[in-house]
Amino acid sequence: MPTKFDLVVIGAGPAGEGAAMRAAKAGLETAMVDEKAMVGGNCAHLGTIPSKALRHAVKQIITFNTDALFRDIGEPRTFSFPKVLKRAESVIAKQVKLRTTFYSRNEIKLYHGQARFTDSNTLEVVKSDGSIETLIADKFVIATGSRPYRPDDVDFSHRQIYDSDTVLKLQHTPRKIVIYGAGVIGCEYASIFCGLGVRVELINTRDRLLDFLDYEISDSLSYHLRDIGVLIRNGEEYEDVIGRESDVVVKLKSGKIVRGDTFLWCNGRTGNTDLLNLDAIGLLANHRGQLEVNDRYQTVASHVYAAGDVIGWPSLASAAYDQGRSTGAGVAGLEDFYLVEDVPTGIYTLPEISSLGKTEQELTQERVPYEVGQAAFKTVARAQITGETVGVLKILFHRETLQILGIHCFGDQASEIIHIGQAIMNQPGEANSIEYFVNTTFNYPTMAEAYRVAALNGLYRVSSY
Repeated sequence: MPTKFDLVVIGAGPAGEGAAMRAAKAGLETAMVDEKAMVGGNCAHLGTIPSKALRHAVKQIITFNTDALFRDIGEPRTFSFPKVLKRAESVIAKQVKLRTTFYSRNEIKLYHGQARFTDSNTLEVVKSDGSIETLIADKFVIATGSRPYRPDDVDFSHRQIYDSDTVLKLQHTPRKIVIYGAGVIGCEYASIFCGLGVRVELINTRDRLLDFLDYEISDSLSYHLRDIGVLIRNGEEYEDVIGRESDVVVKLKSGKIVRGDTFLWCNGRTGNTDLLNLDAIGLLANHRGQLEVNDRYQTVASHVYAAGDVIGWPSLASAAYDQGRSTGAGVAGLEDFYLVEDVPTGIYTLPEISSLGKTEQELTQERVPYEVGQAAFKTVARAQITGETVGVLKILFHRETLQILGIHCFGDQASEIIHIGQAIMNQPGEANSIEYFVNTTFNYPTMAEAYRVAALNGLYRVSSY
């Protein structure tokens, strides 16, 4: 017998969770369907949480091995990749436990299995034992996320060839790893493996790393990765990936041959829509498995919404959660719906990168009269105390109005530091001014003080400050 709901959400990651919670709190009878046996989605189980927990553990190892203070208690030590992964597993368990209570508290019915539409208002949930639950709903939210894109000519069944999901099952520490794809995920894993003492070759299909960033920040990342031992090959594409008994050989179209005992594919992602039987509701995903939505997160089927990675940009857990909450508000007919824009970028390399707003290249191209204020971390007392002196905070502002146009940070805690500037940048009218950082007293010593240093640096260029 089918079970009737006001709303069925497909996918228990950040977007789906946000939509389900918002709708349930508004009084809608809500169900959640997810293929995994536990909630949290790919964010908790395969992406954001495990990789960032892994990164944090590696950062601690680097600190121990490079800080002279610790030499009194022993020599530098090596840690295996599987051992470091244990840290990630403990965090995942905590996240699942926490998020499970959210569904219980809000009386959201959970269904675990593969979802597939049979008609415009009916969804079947195929469970692991083969049994089927049938759900009927007035509205649906598709928040199924994404997975690594896998080209047909790469043998991912080979024991030494991984993608960014399966690498979390790696049971040894490689001597040398070849990472193909130098986007956000590729750069993050290059940092992680290099921090474990693994030789890393990073193959970038573009001419520069993370070319959507401000060029100075991108250059800083390139310099730092090379400085810690990563070999970066820009402007290269693979011709063949050959898995052998003891290594993997990557033949590049340029004629180069790269070898490593492990190969990690980090080039592109695909929306998880192929098993939903979208034809039954009149939807068609694009070539990347993504769905198009309007400014209300509705698909062409007006009773079906979509949010998170499955709609593409910006493909960030933070944005996905907000998109989900906004979608839930829209489904429930609430007035606090909003379109998620101006999202800060958080990249968890070692050190971190975070940015918001315009880059220098964009402002130059748009002929906006701007100026730059900078604070090198090596001049900030808190950074000197912690020893994290690699990095810079960069503020771009209008020369005449002093309005903040962009904030870019490279260094330890960049993804935290950016939010101070974000709060001021989002203020209306004259309240959005770089002068705020000069006229406000910051705790000392703190990393927040970098805003004052950067503001003074910029204002000296345009006035008599």
